[in-house]
Amino acid sequence: MALVLALACFLSLACAPAYTWADDASVETQEDSAVDERAGFGLNGFVRYNKGAQRAVDGTDLGYRFPVADGSTVVVVNMPESIWVHVDEDAAEAAGFRADDVSDVEALIVLIKQLDESSSRGGALLADEQKPWTVTTGGEVLEGSYRYVFRAQAGEGVYTSVQPAEVPQGSTPSQAAAVSGLDLGDGALWVDNAQLVAADEVATVAAPTWQDELASFFTDLDMRPFWVSLKTSAVALAVTFVLGLVAAWKTMGTSSRLKGLLDSVFTIPMVLPPTVCGFLLLLLFGQSTGVGRWLISHGVALVFTWPAAVISAIVVSFPLMYRTALGAFEGLDAQMLDAARTLGWSEGRIFRRLMLPLAWPSIAAGTVLAFARAMGEFGCTLFFAGNYAGETQTIPIAIYFQWMSGNTDVALFWVIVVIAFSFLVILFINIYTARSQRYRARGLSRGERRAMAEMSDGAAQHADSLEEHGGDALRIDRAALAELLLGDDSPAGRGC
Repeated sequence: MALVLALACFLSLACAPAYTWADDASVETQEDSAVDERAGFGLNGFVRYNKGAQRAVDGTDLGYRFPVADGSTVVVVNMPESIWVHVDEDAAEAAGFRADDVSDVEALIVLIKQLDESSSRGGALLADEQKPWTVTTGGEVLEGSYRYVFRAQAGEGVYTSVQPAEVPQGSTPSQAAAVSGLDLGDGALWVDNAQLVAADEVATVAAPTWQDELASFFTDLDMRPFWVSLKTSAVALAVTFVLGLVAAWKTMGTSSRLKGLLDSVFTIPMVLPPTVCGFLLLLLFGQSTGVGRWLISHGVALVFTWPAAVISAIVVSFPLMYRTALGAFEGLDAQMLDAARTLGWSEGRIFRRLMLPLAWPSIAAGTVLAFARAMGEFGCTLFFAGNYAGETQTIPIAIYFQWMSGNTDVALFWVIVVIAFSFLVILFINIYTARSQRYRARGLSRGERRAMAEMSDGAAQHADSLEEHGGDALRIDRAALAELLLGDDSPAGRGC
């Protein structure tokens, strides 16, 4: 419940209304609008053009051009050395804006900066530009090697044009720029358009409640990254669980020199940067190696597919499973394992019926950690599987690209999901560890008692077989063995 309330508070802040000093809290400006009630004017229909074009319009060469949105009366050009704002004279008079009034100019600049930030999609901002601002009602301006025409008409459209400062007669702006070696695209970093209106004409909407914002947020939210992460991590965990246990078991039984080599190979993905792992996988399964070419020739293309995301999750989560299981197995009593071998148990039976039950608390913790690591994988997956929505885009990748796209509220939502999931993982491990310790405080755990009971039965059967052969066969007191292995709680120990 606390998490839901925190999320609701966050969303209400992240989805805050556009910049306004309106007194009526029941309404707010639209996303592309802003108003300054004190100055008495505002902006509607704000739009940002990050790129222009240099193609001719209906045979008319305007140089490098940006479109002027329909109805726009304000054009903002971010030039290399300064920022110029063109305001239509008629619109300024109707809105009560005066270009020679310092307070009006400052209020207009504040509104432009705020709306430019909301339209930037994670790009550079006018607010961060350390350049002088100039507001003009003139139709064009010269700066350096460039001429800027704020409202150049061509065909049926209106454009903001960047041209060479000098265009010889009989030439076009593009031809003059080519002759002089001038790149017209460098003359304007981006252009903003808006409509200047009086304060009471600023577009408004009824202010939604936080419940409405929350419902709207989840309605528009793409949940595919969650399901991709869950599916990828689950499949990776199934493979990692088996491979990690088998690798730990086999490594434990090898010689010391070979054990050190195997341990280094199995552990190295844990210390390598994830991007390095992804790069190596990309080389291995791509066109660069014989393995990759052989797979591709047989119709197995792994690069930038969902199986590649699974392989990436396996590579980065395997060391956690392996190291945890190996530590748990090495912590077992070696004499107890040797005792099982003297009773005729095979290595496979010792592993299944003795080592796994005794080491299970640590194995369970390693399993959860491996799942969490697979769920949080970013660098290796991005390198090897790419970013394809609904296929390879996991939650960490979605966080990065949502933030890069300017969707900070969605990125923060996924951050909260990851934090909550990590908290639950740690909580589960702590609870399970505490539970296991309580069992150990009372004596042997259920798995340990079951394993000991089987060993006791095996010892008894072994003794019976010796008795059948007669002679000086070893005779085992079953009650004493049960008391030794199971403690005073056994029936023999209680005299039953």
